[in-house]
Amino acid sequence: MTTLAAPQTHTKRRVKAPLLLKAAPILPGFGLSFGWSVFYISLVLLLPVAALLYYVNGLTWLEYWQAVSDPRVVNSYKVTLTAALYSTLIALAVGVLLAWVIDRYEFPGRRLLDALVDLPFALPTSVAGLTFAMLLVPGGWLGQAFAVDGLIGSHLTWIAPEGIKISYAFPGIVVAMVFTSLPFVVRTVQPVLAELEQEVEEAAATLGATAWQRFRHVNLPFLVPALVTGGGQAFVRGLGEFGAVVMIAGNIPFKTEVTSLMIFVRLEEYNYPAAAAIASVVLVASLALLFALQWLQRRVFAWQREQ
Repeated sequence: MTTLAAPQTHTKRRVKAPLLLKAAPILPGFGLSFGWSVFYISLVLLLPVAALLYYVNGLTWLEYWQAVSDPRVVNSYKVTLTAALYSTLIALAVGVLLAWVIDRYEFPGRRLLDALVDLPFALPTSVAGLTFAMLLVPGGWLGQAFAVDGLIGSHLTWIAPEGIKISYAFPGIVVAMVFTSLPFVVRTVQPVLAELEQEVEEAAATLGATAWQRFRHVNLPFLVPALVTGGGQAFVRGLGEFGAVVMIAGNIPFKTEVTSLMIFVRLEEYNYPAAAAIASVVLVASLALLFALQWLQRRVFAWQREQ
């Protein structure tokens, strides 16, 4: 008699998946590098901000408002914002032109001109302000060109019958801010120009586009994000400029005083809480501008990708 063997059931063997190993960091010593970076930021940035808030905390709301809304201080806000706006517009125009010349043309002294763009980073701003003040006074080498006999005056205090006054007047503040903020525009726009494909410009030229049309429709859309970044950095740099401005502005109350000077004046008066209050306004304004710049950059990049 034969017996039927029971059917064999094949069971699937469960294979244990290998443990996922934690990916090693790309840079060696990441933990130590990150720790030192956090320590540096805390020591250089967060600690001074905490000390500033400590001084402000000693003021009541009424005292704080009186310190930041003093008529002389409010006028310094207006002077600083107006000069920073004008200097940013000038820096954008000159910076784009300078970056274009350095990137697109070969000429003797090109590398020297490229190196001189970074001069405001290496030169003390007070030295630059003093130099501009000496050159742009009515009797200076450059100031003589603005001394025009018989010039009709206006409501502007820096326009007089003897000519246009630059040193120790509002235009001097703009000149100092342009000097310190120009490298931000050039160094932001220059890499973008270097990455642009000139074949697209050549194709537009073969289709009959003029030089201005090529710049307007081919180059400018790619430069918009860089212009937003460079212009924002230049504007924020102008708001906080001190050394170059105080040497050329003349520091006339209600006319050529900037906000950073008002902080220094309050410190000289040993009114540290009032100086901290004014500094907190500058800090909040700078942070708001930086955050707004980041938001605007994202919107501009999104718009550029859609195009």
